[in-house]
Amino acid sequence: MTDVETPPDAAVSSRTRDDHIAAADAVVAAIDPGLNSPGVATRDVVLVAGPWLAGSTSVMAALRDRMPQTVFVESTELVAGEAPAAVVFVVSAAAPMTESDCALVDLASRYTDLVVGVVSKIDAHRDWRDVRDADSAILTERDARYARMPWVGVAAAPDLGEPQLDELVDLLSAQLADPDIARRNRLRAWETRLEAVIGRYEADGSGADRQARVDVLRERRVELARARRLTRTERSIALRSQLQQARVQLGYFARNRCNSVRTELQEDVAGINRRRIPAFEEYVRRRAEEVVHDVDEGVTQHLSGVATELELTAPPPMASAGAGLPAQPAVVPVLPSPPLKSRTPETRLMLVLGGGFGLGVAVAVSRLLAGAAPKLAVAGLVVGAVVGLLLAVWVVGTRGLLHDRAVLDRWVGEITTTLRSAVEELVATRVLAAESALTAESAAREETESAAAAEKTAAIDAELREHAIATARAAAQRDRRIPPLRRALGAVRADLYGNSGATGE
Repeated sequence: MTDVETPPDAAVSSRTRDDHIAAADAVVAAIDPGLNSPGVATRDVVLVAGPWLAGSTSVMAALRDRMPQTVFVESTELVAGEAPAAVVFVVSAAAPMTESDCALVDLASRYTDLVVGVVSKIDAHRDWRDVRDADSAILTERDARYARMPWVGVAAAPDLGEPQLDELVDLLSAQLADPDIARRNRLRAWETRLEAVIGRYEADGSGADRQARVDVLRERRVELARARRLTRTERSIALRSQLQQARVQLGYFARNRCNSVRTELQEDVAGINRRRIPAFEEYVRRRAEEVVHDVDEGVTQHLSGVATELELTAPPPMASAGAGLPAQPAVVPVLPSPPLKSRTPETRLMLVLGGGFGLGVAVAVSRLLAGAAPKLAVAGLVVGAVVGLLLAVWVVGTRGLLHDRAVLDRWVGEITTTLRSAVEELVATRVLAAESALTAESAAREETESAAAAEKTAAIDAELREHAIATARAAAQRDRRIPPLRRALGAVRADLYGNSGATGE
């Protein structure tokens, strides 16, 4: 306890005050000897408090002038662990107290039993007595301890006339002179302290302070499991969907590329001449290589796009997959040569037919010339023979060219069919290899993420167990400590409210 220049006629002596405090402490120590102090020290000062614009500053200035032997302070002049000997709570006569005003008086008088209610500015409000009665009823309904709280009206700084403080000064002087005030203030401090300790034990034992954190942890655990299931399902569906689309699109691309090349080659065959036939086979093979290369490159780009969209590593080309070797170009299928030289019977037949056609033309020409000019019979035979020979050669050559074109057209159709089968096999193989690689990588990533999620879940479970253990310990502590604390609180209340019959609940 801190003594602040307390005159002998304003309060009890220090020894008498200590005796009263010891008597109050004995009430609690008789039940629980482990409780030896409420944790606050009472100063021999009077706290003047009140809501804003209620006139507490004017009241405190007037009291300091009228009661110089008593120290009056504001709330800011009290440090933690100090309580005033009395509280003068000032409210305005303009209107009844509000909830915030009630909370303020509760805070100011937590450790002080002597509380005096003051209605200020009574010179400006004729109905101040109604406001006083309303304030008294409001506080009494809020807490039974306020039923004994005295109320007075004051005009500390009136506009006209002298200040009206006599009743407050007389009341406060009489209350401070009561030798029992130190004991009652100590009992009030014990009541507040015991209530706070009991409330803390009950909150710890029920886990109320931990419940918010426990709810967050449980929600996080459920969300983590749900997110893992959702991510796994979405990733699996996306992988299957992308690979199915790649299989369909790449298959269509390969078939369309082969069909377009077959159309171009067939157009080339329709206009080919004898000089271009020897180089046509090499040209077709180059176009086949281009088709295979284009399809292979298109497959690589498409699968790389699929891997990028799935946030996976692009699968390697089929030539190096699983071997750790550099990528190799796609292998062109073996294409047979066109059967242009295996037509001996057809050539003989064409020679016979061409010779016969030429002979017939030669005879017709020679007779035509001989009939027109008998002198030119010999020349007609020569001219007819030449014309017949030329026609025979032309017929044989043209028939051979048409035959070669037909052979090349069939050959183009056969090799494009072979090429189509090869590129379709290439697409299927590459997509299957990509599916295997991407599925393996996705499974590895899934395992890594599952391990990380398991670690997070284990950490959450460990913290939940810690909270459960701490709550169980707090509950055991509560069950052990609250009964003696309640008995001590009951004894304090019986001593504090016994004279007036109030329960203090």
